[in-house]
Amino acid sequence: MNVLKPHKKAAIITLLTNGVSRHEISRKAGIDRKTVRKYARLHLGAAVAGQEESKSPSPEQVATGEEATASQNPPPRPPAHARSACHDQAVWIESQVRLGRNAMAIYQDLVEQFSFSHRYNSVKRFVRALRKKQPQQFDRLEFLPGEEAQVDYGEGALTLHPTTGKYRRPRLFVMTLRYSRRSFRKVVWQSSQETWARLHEEAFRYFGGCPEYIVLDNLKEGVIKPDIYEPELNAVYSALLAHYGVVADPARVGDPNRKGTVENSIQHTQNTALKGSQV
Repeated sequence: MNVLKPHKKAAIITLLTNGVSRHEISRKAGIDRKTVRKYARLHLGAAVAGQEESKSPSPEQVATGEEATASQNPPPRPPAHARSACHDQAVWIESQVRLGRNAMAIYQDLVEQFSFSHRYNSVKRFVRALRKKQPQQFDRLEFLPGEEAQVDYGEGALTLHPTTGKYRRPRLFVMTLRYSRRSFRKVVWQSSQETWARLHEEAFRYFGGCPEYIVLDNLKEGVIKPDIYEPELNAVYSALLAHYGVVADPARVGDPNRKGTVENSIQHTQNTALKGSQV
């Protein structure tokens, strides 16, 4: 067992007597937790021995008929649900967690804005507990039949190219209806404005009708200039949609969640029907 200096040994015994946990003693005194545990056992044994001796009446107590009062055991350790160091700023921390901020950023703001004097680990444990209790929330969107369709390109399975004689991955076109999740899938070797428009027509014939609007990515075959409010479509694609009475709704740049339905359809196709296959 490590031999401690007298002042550190006295500090451990004092803190144990005051009911401070061994973990907190190890942190405050800078002593290994195993050493603290060994000295705690010695202290507890000495306390029990003192309690046994105090039960034997002294000669004076025998003469007066009095018995010694039994000394109390050391106070128990604080419960596991002890108050957190972040309790006073709990409401503010919860609001920051809902914004998606990590524990380090929250800790830095606590120090700057609230003069937080505790350590980062206290904030990390508090934030971890909040994330377990409050899972990420999503809004459920409801759609009517024939209201929305989503389109996108993905990669197909390795296929022998008829011209080059080499295996390549063609482009996988997928259109998925938002209401029923039914999908139209087709692979092509090359994409162009004409191919993009022709694939839309084949999908409309497959479904037996047209949706009210289509959500697509900002690829050049469909969108020339991305814009949230007034995107510029290429002429061929714009004429196709005008003929069928369909409105285009391009997703924002870098926001694939807007067309998550067709993204899932592409991933499902790649992981099931096309996984590990060669044509």
